[in-house]
Amino acid sequence: MADIKIGAYVCKGCGLGERLNTAQLMTVAQREGKAQVVREHEFLCNGAGVAMIRQDIEKEGVNHVVIAACSRRAKTDAFGFEGVAISRVNLREGVIWVQPDTDEVKEITQEMAADYVRMGCAESARMNIPQINPGHGNNKRILVVGGGISGMTSAVEAAKAGYEVLLVEKTAALGGWLAKLHRRVPFHEPYADPIETGMPALLKRIESDKRITVYLNSVVSRTSGAPGQFSIDISKESGGTTTENVGAIIMASGFEPYDVKKLPELGGGKSPDVVDQAGLEQLARAANGAPIRRPSDGREIKSVVFVQCAGQRDETGKNLPYCSGHCCNTSIKQAMYFKDSNPDVDAVVVYTDLRTPGNGEDFYRSAQRKGVIFTKGKVSEVVPGAELQVKFKDLILNDDAVAKADLVVLATGMVANSGVDIDAAGGTPNVEGQDQAAAGDGKVVSILNLTYRQGKDLPMLRYGFNDSHFICFPYETRRTGIYSCGPVRRPMDIVQATEDATGAALKAIQAAENAALGRAAHPRSGDLSFPAFRREGCTQCKRCTVECPFGAIDEDEQRYPLFNESRCRRCGTCMGACPVRVISFENYSVDTVGYQVKAVDVPDQFSEKPRILVLACENDAYPALDMAAMNRIQYSAFARVVPVRCLGSVNTIWINDALTAGYDGVLLMGCQKGENYQCHFVKGSEMAHYRMSKIDDTLKGMSLEVERVRTCEVAITDIQRAPKIINEMAETIQKIGLSPMKF
Repeated sequence: MADIKIGAYVCKGCGLGERLNTAQLMTVAQREGKAQVVREHEFLCNGAGVAMIRQDIEKEGVNHVVIAACSRRAKTDAFGFEGVAISRVNLREGVIWVQPDTDEVKEITQEMAADYVRMGCAESARMNIPQINPGHGNNKRILVVGGGISGMTSAVEAAKAGYEVLLVEKTAALGGWLAKLHRRVPFHEPYADPIETGMPALLKRIESDKRITVYLNSVVSRTSGAPGQFSIDISKESGGTTTENVGAIIMASGFEPYDVKKLPELGGGKSPDVVDQAGLEQLARAANGAPIRRPSDGREIKSVVFVQCAGQRDETGKNLPYCSGHCCNTSIKQAMYFKDSNPDVDAVVVYTDLRTPGNGEDFYRSAQRKGVIFTKGKVSEVVPGAELQVKFKDLILNDDAVAKADLVVLATGMVANSGVDIDAAGGTPNVEGQDQAAAGDGKVVSILNLTYRQGKDLPMLRYGFNDSHFICFPYETRRTGIYSCGPVRRPMDIVQATEDATGAALKAIQAAENAALGRAAHPRSGDLSFPAFRREGCTQCKRCTVECPFGAIDEDEQRYPLFNESRCRRCGTCMGACPVRVISFENYSVDTVGYQVKAVDVPDQFSEKPRILVLACENDAYPALDMAAMNRIQYSAFARVVPVRCLGSVNTIWINDALTAGYDGVLLMGCQKGENYQCHFVKGSEMAHYRMSKIDDTLKGMSLEVERVRTCEVAITDIQRAPKIINEMAETIQKIGLSPMKF
């Protein structure tokens, strides 16, 4: 590896030259930061400034660049130099924009800037230029598991983009629930009538596309490998297994309707004339436009009642607690089946809340014009008999009522076909409705049959849907290069499922392309770094293998960690977990952060200038502080902010070093944790909170107050709150006094 040559560049633009003594900052970079090349520029990000840096890289041999200007989140294109290690020093958002422009604070503002320059140089000196992972795969084929509307759409969209696709369907035909519909809800103007499903055209498109290979009556019996190099065993019902290699995987295994037999109070399982929405579609397909007939006696139906939220939005915990999204529109569509074949049929929809996503109220109004009756009520019982009795509470009249019907249709909701879920104890948790994805013997079957140590399928959320955060990383799962879409990810209608499938296809393509270049997947797309492991120092404690949120670490025959770099998301949770600090990244390590902490000039106990270390998550907390700066919201000049990839990467040695060096307080600012987490790395913030919960004994052993270390959750929208948290910490330090560890 070539010798490190640091070039430090100080910008004078955006008011930096007026507020700061840039010449003094250059001296700090040269004398204390050991930068061999030091320059300043009026506007470092303009063409001349960038050219100056490039010239030093090419002619002066600069291979580590320290840019003292704006936030690392700004001007990424201008400062995106290939083949060099880059450290960004945030003087604009992190210093002058959060401090008042007055003579009284000019000195401490300059001290802030000088500290950040020292920190940037210290980070740069301990960074290496990441090299491409030599073990990366190059396969760019896409595997789609599930042949319903979601899976078919993903396959078509990926093929349209020029990628080969393998489409695996467990049944004898493609189509899923779409193929079982009589008509679908309209998705374009006019929203007046049910429309054709479009299934034949979609099938023809798949059959005619040479890039799509279809496996019917087949399942995925084994999945191993990583992005760009997945190995898949596809087993056929008739026997025989084919091994295929793919670059990325889309899981579109769909859903099953909630079992009506679990709703005996609503007649489920007690009368053949009480059906779910899927059952009515079957009756409508059989009628094919003619009057629909009763299952029990074949008599033409003259009256029908639709019961909304049947076994859904249940606060008792007995049935599904969530709304399945499509059911209101589906009932409106199905009521039109009756009215279109015979306007004299009494069609009543009993609802608590009517939701019509995607078409406003047009479809609902069309049903009203056709004579469909909508009644706001809560159904308590369906009494079986030759004529069904639907007992409900009329929520408009606040009175008990009874409706008589030949047929009752229960809107029962979606249960995800997400396979098995292994909890921390190694058992299969009792997920509501999960038995709907069971095999004939009642055993829940795996969809992907992963060889990962964390389990055979994708992790699930509380209700059995694949864990894929709808804000931070839609379609992403905790298994890198594997994406979920459609109702297996969350309840949705056909339009949403097709959009979901398209998004998942694009994500899968991105993952395969990144893998072929040896780069990381979301959220650090393009990052070439990957974990380096110093085996001789490992104590085999297994914390890294257990705490990795993405299944990127296994164990070798001697029970040492075995890193699968292509699965790694580069969060650094393993680095934060390691008690002996043998895990690092080329450009992010215990040293790159640790030496930043040590580079800060900590005043002695007589100066009355405290120092607060702020370790801020780069995904939420750091952007929130940047945006606060843009709004000129001020926070304490005694804070020194170090961005970290994830709070999960925080190693307790940084806390210990800071306190030992005389820092007066340490503040960890990470994403929201728990069931409604917003952590881009899923478990990072949660792990950091857990680690920090045990630090009180360390503080007491150092004769320090426990208030000196605080861990808090910060959302990217906490523009007002994030600076306030820093100021509150400064007030706490003022109250309890400076650290006795100062020299």
